[in-house]
Amino acid sequence: MLRIAVPNKGSLSGPAGEMLHEAGYLQRKDSKELVLVDPENEVEFFYLRPRDIAIYVSSGRLDIGITGRDLLLDSGAGAEEILELGFARSTFRYATKPGTASGVEDFGGLTIATSYEGIVAKHLADNGIDASVVHLDGAVETAIELGVAQIIADVVETGTSLRNAGLAVIGEPILTSEAVVIRRTGADADDPKVEQFLRRLQGVLVARSYVMMDYDCRVEHLEQAVGLTPGLESPTVSPLHHEGWVAVRAMVPAKEAQRVMDDLYALGARAILTTAIHACRL
Repeated sequence: MLRIAVPNKGSLSGPAGEMLHEAGYLQRKDSKELVLVDPENEVEFFYLRPRDIAIYVSSGRLDIGITGRDLLLDSGAGAEEILELGFARSTFRYATKPGTASGVEDFGGLTIATSYEGIVAKHLADNGIDASVVHLDGAVETAIELGVAQIIADVVETGTSLRNAGLAVIGEPILTSEAVVIRRTGADADDPKVEQFLRRLQGVLVARSYVMMDYDCRVEHLEQAVGLTPGLESPTVSPLHHEGWVAVRAMVPAKEAQRVMDDLYALGARAILTTAIHACRL
């Protein structure tokens, strides 16, 4: 069986479970379950702390895993990302009280508090900065107020908690993160079980990003209509019983669907319908 690590809690857990369910895999109904076997799909899921997943995958005990790019890089484990999943997006940045520093070039001799010591240490080294790094678990916003550090480095989504603590982000982002599928560095890149798993997840990503659009238009407007809805390869065009009209079907990016419908209507197209795509293989 393919052995897959899945986040057991936190911001990665819920979306990961939903994506796997949409991809046709069984998922646990009780959050206390640590292992779930999906015999029909020949997969065994292990629910682990997101921060530990890269370690397990790099050991070879598990074939692949879902975790955050930030957690993968911070672990220093021998694992690599093989697919971006598009959820749990965040930015990792430095923050401090206004006036303390304007960028990483001002960090020399200062202390930086973070839960991601590996990422910060590497970033400082890459920039030739001699600063101290102190590891703290959980929220680090109070580290400056309590005098533990002058700078913090943390995941920033909205920045609200930083502002509430009287802090402001400084410098360029250290990295941008999102949920990713990972495997052990050097693992067989052509493993058919892994390839099938990735195809399923890619199918979910496409299905979430596109809608199927159907409409009728006059033959003389077909080329213009197809220009608006080129599809992935090309649209399907079928003659209608009513002479001079054709039916067109094409995949359209979901975020552009309403604008495309407006443009088609202005062109003279009618019976314009959009439907969700639940699964696909491209």
